[in-house]
Amino acid sequence: MTREDAQQLLIRHITNKNLIKHCLAAEAAMKALYKKLTPQDRQNTTDEEKWGITGLLHDVDYEEAQKNGHVEQHGTLNFIKEKNEIPPDILHGIQAHAYKYSKVMPQSQMDWGITACDQLTGLIIACALVRPDKKLVSLTPESVMKKFRQKDFAKGADRNMIRLCEDKLDIPLEEFVSITLLAMQSISDTLGL
Repeated sequence: MTREDAQQLLIRHITNKNLIKHCLAAEAAMKALYKKLTPQDRQNTTDEEKWGITGLLHDVDYEEAQKNGHVEQHGTLNFIKEKNEIPPDILHGIQAHAYKYSKVMPQSQMDWGITACDQLTGLIIACALVRPDKKLVSLTPESVMKKFRQKDFAKGADRNMIRLCEDKLDIPLEEFVSITLLAMQSISDTLGL
C-alpha cells in the first residue's frame, strides 16, 4: 500500500476535516518516532512510510463507526470494505491503537507508537487552540507538559496512553512530547495551525 493509496482510502471514509488533520498529525508523529526508534544504519524509506501510513489510517473507521452508533467497534475496521487491502502489520497497528474496542493488543514498537501518539497529537492540538495565535509554532515542549499535568484540560486525551511511551518505547515523556510536537510543527501549514 502506497501513501497515495492510504490517502485515498482515508478521504473515502473520513469527511470531517479536523479528523483528517488529526490523522495527518499522527502520520507525521509516527514518521518521527520511526526515526527515533530505528538505528540510522537500519532506517529505510519503506519502513518509515509504513509507520506513517499506520498513523494516517489509524482512525479510518472512526467516523463510520460513530455514524452507525457503534463507536465501540472503532478499530475493528468492520465498516471498511477495503480492510483486506491494508497490509497485515499496518492493519494490526490500526486495530491495536484502539485495543479497548478491538481487543487486538499492541505488540510491536509501531503498534505502541500509534497507541501513544494518537492521544498526544490530540492534546497538542488542544494546546495550540488555546494559545492567542492558535499556532503550533508558539508551543514548546514545556508548555505542552504544563497542560499535560492539568487534569481538567483536554480530558479526552488519555494521559495513561501517552505515558506508554516510557514503558513500551523507552522514550521519556518529555522527549516524546518534543518529538511529536516538532513533527506536527513541520506540517503546521497543512494542519492550519
